Amino acid sequence: MTGLSRRRRLAAVAVIALATVTASACSSSGDDPSDGGGGAYLVWDPYPQFAAESEWVSLLKKCGTTAGVTVERTGYDTTDLTNKALLAAQQGNSPDVLIVDNPVISTLAEAGALTTTDDNKLDVSAMAPNLLGAGQSDGKTYGVPIGANTLALYYNKDVLTAAGVDPATVKDWASLTAALTKVKAAGKKGITFSAIGTEEGSFQFLPWFWGSGAQLTSLDSPQAVSALTLWTDWLKQGHAPNSVINNTQTTSWQEFATGDYAFAENGTWQLANAEKLGFSYGTIPIPANAGGPAPAPTGGEFVSIPVQKNTGRYETSQKLVACLTSADNLLTTDTTLSYVAPVTAVQDRQATADPKLKVWVEAVRAAKGRTGDNLGTKYPKISESLWTAVQAALSGGKSPQEALKAAQAAASTR
Repeated sequence: MTGLSRRRRLAAVAVIALATVTASACSSSGDDPSDGGGGAYLVWDPYPQFAAESEWVSLLKKCGTTAGVTVERTGYDTTDLTNKALLAAQQGNSPDVLIVDNPVISTLAEAGALTTTDDNKLDVSAMAPNLLGAGQSDGKTYGVPIGANTLALYYNKDVLTAAGVDPATVKDWASLTAALTKVKAAGKKGITFSAIGTEEGSFQFLPWFWGSGAQLTSLDSPQAVSALTLWTDWLKQGHAPNSVINNTQTTSWQEFATGDYAFAENGTWQLANAEKLGFSYGTIPIPANAGGPAPAPTGGEFVSIPVQKNTGRYETSQKLVACLTSADNLLTTDTTLSYVAPVTAVQDRQATADPKLKVWVEAVRAAKGRTGDNLGTKYPKISESLWTAVQAALSGGKSPQEALKAAQAAASTR
C-alpha cells in the first residue's frame, strides 16, 4: 500500500470516529533508535482502572525488561482509545503496542493502521480459531486475543427448586420455555435480559440469533424470525418483563439480583457480583434452538502492533506481545480481568483452578466474533439494523418478520 493511499484510508475511516476528539498531537513512539532496539516503547490499553502498582502494569514492565526496553504505558477509556489510535495513525506517531476491544481491530485494519502477523511475525498458532477470527480480515490476521468474555444464563437455584425445575434439563429453546412456564406457575418471574436499542441489545440477542442458525448477512431469514419470535413470545406470555426493552446489562442484572427471577442472561464480568447475591446461583450455557450451546458473541481485547515509520521496531514489539500472551502470563491476566483465556491449555487450567468457570469455558469455545465471517466494518451497520428490529418487535410496533425485513433492507443500504 502506498503512503498516499494509506493516508486516504485513514482519513476516510477517521472522519466520524474522530469527530469528538480535539486535534492534539500524541506522544511519539519512544526514542526511535534506528535499529529498533532499546529505548522506550509505548503501550496503550483500555484498562484505566489499573494503577501503576497493579499486576497488569507490573507485567507490562516485566515484559519490557525481558525485551531489553522500557515500557511507557497509558490506559484510556475504550471509546477514547479508538479515537486516539486513529488520530495517532493519521499523524504517524502510533504506540508500539496497542490493546483494543476486538471489534475495533477491523476498523483500524481497514484504515491501514495495523501490521499483519505476516509483517510482525507474531505466532498465533496456539490461539483458539473462533476467538482469533475477530482479528482477521480478508485472510490476514491483525492481532492476538488477550482473553475473552461472553454470555451465559445465570439461574436462581431457590426459584428453580420451588418451581420443580432441574437446570440440567434446559438444553434447547423448548426446554427453556417449559422451565419458564413452570416458574410462572409457581408465582415467580422467568427471565431478564438486555434488549436496549444499542450495541448491548444486539450483543444479547446474538446468541439467540446465531443459535437459530441465522447469519448476519441475512437478517430476515426464517431462522432469524424464529429467534425474534422467541423473545416476543416470552414478553407476551409474561416470561420476560417489558423492562427488557430499556434494560442495559447492568439494570438487567439488578433485576436478577432482587431474587425474583429464575434466569438472567449476562456475562463473565458479573461473576464478582454473583458472589454477593443473597441467594444461591448457578450458570448454564445459552441453549441453541436445536440443543447444545449457542454461539455467543465474544468480548475482550486484542493485542496489536500498529504501523511504524521505523519497521525495525517491530521485532521488539513482537517480543513484548509474545510475553504478554504467553501461557503463564495469560493465566494471570485473564484471572485479573475475569476473562477466559484464548488458548485451550490455559482454559483447562482456569477451569481446574475454579470449577465455576467450566460453563464459561464451554461458552467461549462455542462463541464467535461479531466482526467474524469477514464482516469487518460492516458489522456496526448490521448491528444497528438488528437492534432497531428487536426494539420494533418487542414494543409491538411490527411483527418479527416485518421488523427483520426492514432491518435487512436498512443494512443493505447503510
